[in-house]
Amino acid sequence: MLVEIDNLSIAFPTPTGLSHAVRGVSLRIGAQKLGIVGESGSGKSLTARSLLRLLPESAKLTADRLTFDGIDILRANERTMRDIRGKRAGLILQDPKYALNPVMTAGDQIAEAWRAHKKGSRREAMQKAVDLLDQVRIRDPARVARAYPHELSGGMGQRVMIAMMLAPDPEMLIADEPTSALDATVQADILRLIEDLVSRRGMALVLISHDLPLVSHFCDDVVVMYAGRIVERLRAADLSRAEHPYTRGLLNCLPALSRPQPSLPVMVRDPAWLA
Repeated sequence: MLVEIDNLSIAFPTPTGLSHAVRGVSLRIGAQKLGIVGESGSGKSLTARSLLRLLPESAKLTADRLTFDGIDILRANERTMRDIRGKRAGLILQDPKYALNPVMTAGDQIAEAWRAHKKGSRREAMQKAVDLLDQVRIRDPARVARAYPHELSGGMGQRVMIAMMLAPDPEMLIADEPTSALDATVQADILRLIEDLVSRRGMALVLISHDLPLVSHFCDDVVVMYAGRIVERLRAADLSRAEHPYTRGLLNCLPALSRPQPSLPVMVRDPAWLA
């Protein structure tokens, strides 16, 4: 098993005490495509970022077990974490407009990620950057390698981000809402690209999303988070048959052409879900 998480909790200090953002989460992640779904603030991104220890300094992180390929994340030094971040586990962020460096070309940024872990020459790294842009299906990759982020469309920027994360040949890819800033027509292309790359390279994938139908199509398994807890786990193919009332509420709030409604239902929350 690549990732093992037992009783993970993340809290932040506030004037009135600790605010618990993730509470008692336990997960096992192997060579699979795992979807994590839930509303904003449910703890999806914090749970994934804890694996790379990419949390604000104020965060209070505790766990009975938090390991990546047997390495204790809680006790690992910064040098060990640098070997995990990027080299063994890549993170694709939501919006390339903010994630990419605006004063570096796309090729330079990919080459920098490659050299950080592969230690090759500058010329070799730039050739690898062009090869990676070709792998993520960018036409005329040499031209795009010379372009700055502001010269790229949202879809092209996201492909550059994916190429950067693939440069060190990681074992796991964390995609944190990778299509939220893209047009609907581009979203499916990016997801098919991620799915194809993950399958061909044999990587584990953690896909964080609000989009339940998307996750049901692209993932093997799904965990549903509410208020920092996992409330349901199931096979992605069985998502439409979910039993927890929160998951059912999320599904019922989705518009569908097959069942037109005058208005969408509003989620009715039960305090017992927090228990």
